[in-house]
Amino acid sequence: MSTGLNPDMGLVLDVGVELSVELGRTSMPIRDVLALGPGALLVLDTLAGEPVNLRVNGTLIARGDVVVVDGSYGIRVIELIKPPGHT
Repeated sequence: MSTGLNPDMGLVLDVGVELSVELGRTSMPIRDVLALGPGALLVLDTLAGEPVNLRVNGTLIARGDVVVVDGSYGIRVIELIKPPGHT
């Protein structure tokens, strides 16, 4: 199977990375974090319906929409983010 990538990329194709989805962010003092418990509500800076951020090892690589597939959450990628300095 051809990936269309540089042959040297084959060396890293099986390396594991951490994928995370960021729904939004907020800032709060430590005292408020320590007071969190079951039922606590955190208001994020992202509005409902806005794209979420997809990060690989903490680096933003894409934005997408949250979808449900067979009862599980998923992300439909709608925009790829180019790293700074890349054209």
